[in-house]
Amino acid sequence: MKLFVWDLHGVLEQGNDRAVIDISNEVLSAFGYAQRFGYEDGRRLYGHKWYEYFAFLLPHETHDRHLELQDACFILSEERPDLQYHWMTPTPHVTTVLDAVAARHRQIVISNTRPATLEMFLKLLELTDYFTPGRAFAVDQHVRDVKTTKKDVLAEYLTGQPAFEEIVIIGDSASDMRLAEVAGGTTYLFAHPDFAFRNCQADYRIRDLREVLHRA
Repeated sequence: MKLFVWDLHGVLEQGNDRAVIDISNEVLSAFGYAQRFGYEDGRRLYGHKWYEYFAFLLPHETHDRHLELQDACFILSEERPDLQYHWMTPTPHVTTVLDAVAARHRQIVISNTRPATLEMFLKLLELTDYFTPGRAFAVDQHVRDVKTTKKDVLAEYLTGQPAFEEIVIIGDSASDMRLAEVAGGTTYLFAHPDFAFRNCQADYRIRDLREVLHRA
């Protein structure tokens, strides 16, 4: 049995880059700012922590204010799930790929988001059957002074598990690719067709999730 380790945003879903912009602009309005993000900013900044969006748009504000705006975005995203639902959809071929993997192997998802938000996303994308409790992990790196990383989560998960034949890692960022440092594995760097690949090392670069089935 192999272990497939998935990232969520930008891999199993598409459209969240626009939802982030809509939520951010709602918060900017609520805080009385005239500045607004455009959807091109969402493409350019995607993968950064939310407070870094505000550091980009409002460079003269303090770090604490950027964090305050980030916190407001998370609250709004949980209070107004419609802002997420408007844009977010499963990546093409997700069900085909996850079904094929689930038939023979184990798979988990590790996401840099809050636990409640991860649960909401999985329900929206209809992926809860694939990532049941104990197989869906929210690292929540947006919390101030958080120390936990995706690598920590994977290492803890592997503790006490039987040895896997191979670990297959699918993500869209350098931090995802560095998961191979925990216990080895094969890395797939994914990017949607209209997004640039991140500048990092990976065994494979793919734009179609079905490419992963070569390891299933």
